[in-house]
Amino acid sequence: MVTKKGKAQADDATTAAKAAAAQLSDTVKASAQQIWLAGLGAFSKAQQEGGKVFETLVSEGVTLQRKTQAAAEEKLAEATARMAGVASGLSSKAAGPWDKLETIFEDRVSRALKKLGVPTSSDLDALLARVERLERRVKPAAKAVRKTARKTVPRK
Repeated sequence: MVTKKGKAQADDATTAAKAAAAQLSDTVKASAQQIWLAGLGAFSKAQQEGGKVFETLVSEGVTLQRKTQAAAEEKLAEATARMAGVASGLSSKAAGPWDKLETIFEDRVSRALKKLGVPTSSDLDALLARVERLERRVKPAAKAVRKTARKTVPRK
């Protein structure tokens, strides 16, 4: 059986628990109120100083953009120079085999033309030189023949 003394102790415990709960509830309400007020204060401050902060952020952004752009341009110039060097190296490496291939091609074409009887440029040059020598010999003789022919042909 529960005695009066035990019942009184239970009632005291319940009252103490209710009091503790009420105190905790009041503390939570007070903390929530303080948080709410701090948020309102921060919002008000942000509105007052927002323009200044925004201008500061824009200024820092411009500075950062300039630095970043300068660094990017520098890296681009380095990459361009590096690629030009690589291209030059590849071009010089490729020039040797292309020259060799060109020489082989020219030799084969020359042999094929020779087999077909097509004269080479040196053959044509020799032929032109020979014709020029013959023309020099023939011109004085042709003049002499014309002079003689004029003397022997009667005029009317």
